[in-house]
Amino acid sequence: MSVSRDTKGRTFFGHPRGLANLFGVEMWERFSFYGMQGILTIYLYYAASEGGLGLSEATATSIVGAYGGLVYLSTIAGAWAADRLLGSERVLFFSAVLIMFGHVALALLPGFAGVGVGLCAVALGSGGLKANATSLVGSLYDRDDPRRDAGFSLFYLGVNLGALAGPLLTGLAQKELGFHYGFGLAAIGMAAGLIQYTLGRKNFAPEESAAPNPLPASKRLLAAVVAVAAITAVVVLVLTEVITLANLANVTIVVIVIAAVAYFAVILSSKRITATERKRVWSFVPMFLASFVFFSLFQQQFTVVAIYVDQRLDRSLFGWQMPVAWANSINPVFIILLAGVFAALWTKLGTRQPSTPIKFSLGTTLMGLAFLMFLPMAGERGNTTPLLALVGILLVFSIAELSLSPVGLSLSTKLAPKAFHTQMVALNFLSIALGTATAGSLASLYSVDNEATYFAIVGGTAVAFGVLIAVASPFIRRLMSGVH
Repeated sequence: MSVSRDTKGRTFFGHPRGLANLFGVEMWERFSFYGMQGILTIYLYYAASEGGLGLSEATATSIVGAYGGLVYLSTIAGAWAADRLLGSERVLFFSAVLIMFGHVALALLPGFAGVGVGLCAVALGSGGLKANATSLVGSLYDRDDPRRDAGFSLFYLGVNLGALAGPLLTGLAQKELGFHYGFGLAAIGMAAGLIQYTLGRKNFAPEESAAPNPLPASKRLLAAVVAVAAITAVVVLVLTEVITLANLANVTIVVIVIAAVAYFAVILSSKRITATERKRVWSFVPMFLASFVFFSLFQQQFTVVAIYVDQRLDRSLFGWQMPVAWANSINPVFIILLAGVFAALWTKLGTRQPSTPIKFSLGTTLMGLAFLMFLPMAGERGNTTPLLALVGILLVFSIAELSLSPVGLSLSTKLAPKAFHTQMVALNFLSIALGTATAGSLASLYSVDNEATYFAIVGGTAVAFGVLIAVASPFIRRLMSGVH
C-alpha cells in the first residue's frame, strides 16, 4: 500500500495532505459536472430565440441519457489506463485537463459542434477522474489506518459541496446572462480545480504515477489498433445515420447490455473461480438489476425532472423566478444533511441492520414511491406545482439514494472472486451506466399531457421490482454465502 507523504508534518484536518488535493479537485469537478448538467437539457430543447438549440424534448433527453451512460462506461477505460498505462495520478491529471477542455468547448463552440466535442470530452474525462480519485484516496492510508473511513467521508463531502454549488451558480449565470456563460462558469470551476490539483501533485507517492500492471510493449500496438477501430466504427455509424441524436440513448443501452452480459459470462464460465465464488457472482445478478432500475429513475433528475421543473413547477420566489437548474441543488443538500444520520444508524444497528438485498429493495421501492408522489399534481396545466412538493419528492429521492447507492460499490467488492475483483467493480458501474442511459430513453415517453400515466407506470414498476427483491432476499442471501 502506497501512502502519501505528509509534507513537513502538515495535515488536512488530521489526514494526509493528499486528501486536501483530492477533496478540492473532486469538489470543483462536481461543481462543473453538475453545473453543466443542470442547464444541459433545457439548452438542448429551448428555442434559438431563448438561446437553445431547438431540439425536441425526446431528442434532448436521449442525448443527456447517452452522455450520462458514457460517463460511467468511461470509468472502465479510466481504470484500465491507470492499471496498464499511466498510473492513477497521471490519468486523473489528464482527465481533469480533458474535462476543462470539454467545458470550454461547450462555452465557446457554437451549436452542435460545442455539444458534440464538449460532451464527449467531459464524459471521457469524468469517467477517468471518477475511476481514479477514489483509488487515490484509498492509497493515502494503510489498510488498517483508523482514519480511513473518516477520510472517505471528507472526500464525499467535497463531492456534495460541488454538486450543491454548481447548479446554483451556473443556473444563475444561464438565467441572467445566457447558456454559454453558464458553461463558461463550469469551465472556470474546473480550471480552478486543475490548478489546485497541479500545485499539490507532489503530495502523492511516486508509485501512484506508475502503472501497477503495465501493458507489455508487444501489446501496445494491438491496443492502439483496437481503440482506433472502435472510434472509426462509431464515426462510420454516425455518418451513415445508423446512430442518430434521437436513438443515441437506445444505442448506448444496447452497448452497455452487451458489455454487462459479456462480463458476467466471462466471470461465471471461468475455471479460476471456486463454487462458492460462482454462487456469489450469481447473487449479484438481481442486485445489478435492482441498481439498474433504481438509477433508471434516479437519473431522471436530469431529464424528466428537469422538464417538469421548467414546465410544471411554480418557481416564483417573492416575485423573482428561480432558475431551472437550482432544483438540482436540492438533492445534495439532503445528502449532506442525512449521510451522517444513515452512517450513525447503520453503525448503531450493527449486525441488526438490514441485509444488503433488503437495502437494495428499500432504495428501489422508495424511488418508485417518489415518482408516484407526482400523481396528486398530475393533470394540471402550467407552472402550478408548489416548490415545497418537489422538495418533498427529492427528499425521498435522497433517502432512496442513501439506502442503495453507497452499498453498491462495497457489495461488488465483497462478492468479487479473487481473480475478477476489478471486473466486478466494473459491473457495478455498468449497472449505473445502464440506468443512466435508460433514464434518457424513458424520458422520450414523458410529456406534460401524459404525465399521470408515465409516473404511475414507471413508479409502479420500480415499487413492484423492489418488493420482488425483498421476497427473493432469503434466496439471494443464501447465494451470497456468508456475505451480509
